[in-house]
Amino acid sequence: MGDILAKFKDMARKERRTVVLPESTEERMLKATQVILAEGIAGVILLGDEDDIMDAASRAGADISGASIIPLADTAQARELAVKLYELRKHKGMTEDQAVETLRLPMYYAAMLVKEGLADGYLAGAQNTTGNTLKPALQIIKTRPGIKTVSSYFLMVHPDKRWGVEGSLFFADCALVPDPDEQQLAEIAIATADSFKTMLGAEPLVAMLSFSTKGSADHPLVDKVAAATELVKKQRPDIQVDGDLQVDAAIIESVAAKKAPESPLAGKANVLIFPDLNSGNIAYKLVQRLAGAEAVGPVIQGIAKPVNDLSRGCSVQDIVNVAAITAIS
Repeated sequence: MGDILAKFKDMARKERRTVVLPESTEERMLKATQVILAEGIAGVILLGDEDDIMDAASRAGADISGASIIPLADTAQARELAVKLYELRKHKGMTEDQAVETLRLPMYYAAMLVKEGLADGYLAGAQNTTGNTLKPALQIIKTRPGIKTVSSYFLMVHPDKRWGVEGSLFFADCALVPDPDEQQLAEIAIATADSFKTMLGAEPLVAMLSFSTKGSADHPLVDKVAAATELVKKQRPDIQVDGDLQVDAAIIESVAAKKAPESPLAGKANVLIFPDLNSGNIAYKLVQRLAGAEAVGPVIQGIAKPVNDLSRGCSVQDIVNVAAITAIS
């Protein structure tokens, strides 16, 4: 686990990007700020009243002297961002006064900083729900060109290096989309393949998982996976993908040789796409708890610029790790 995260941190140091931590008086966020800055992973912007933030940092025992602290209102920047937010949202009925008030909310201010290129990404969730974290990004930053479905992946790092790439696999979607249709499932697969290549620098081998292998079962749930597989092949012929596949045929070469002898993955899949959130969420937790794998994430994908959602039970190290991923996404 240490090797892959050390690689991410090294990549982040070279990028020299800046992340916003909107939950700027939260103890873990402030402690993480100290680590992020001390390790040179990224620059950090904190939002809110400077005295409040410094008092919270003092109580947390966190040195945040290298962070930038930006007030949420009554500054030239806040007024300028409010004008731009109004222009972005007036077609939805937002007034100029509402834009000013909206930017008093740290998550919206963070989203505007990222939208305007004043920061490279933001991460939150230690205090806020997924909805509160992602709604401003979806309204302001929006999705990547060609992508309608925002999804997530977990980086699963297994101590046995035989799996995936040196023990690393991507699981998706395990956190956001409850019951994707075939088009959404294809978009999740494409986004996860691209994320895998960006993050690990290796060729993604994408398995579209099912309880069936190559039509061994006849059911609409299987048809959905098979149709999604064909959409990926059509939309992105550069991606090595196969489905429908049972998970053993996707990751074990001897099983693949029997169940799917013509599969281009040959039992070496490193990106596993689950047919729904039930199966994905259950699978990643089973692998984490019973197989001793480390689960890093969920990492959000599909938004035009990096935005990530943390668990409210996250540790300081979780925040540092996701900050590094945000800086290189």
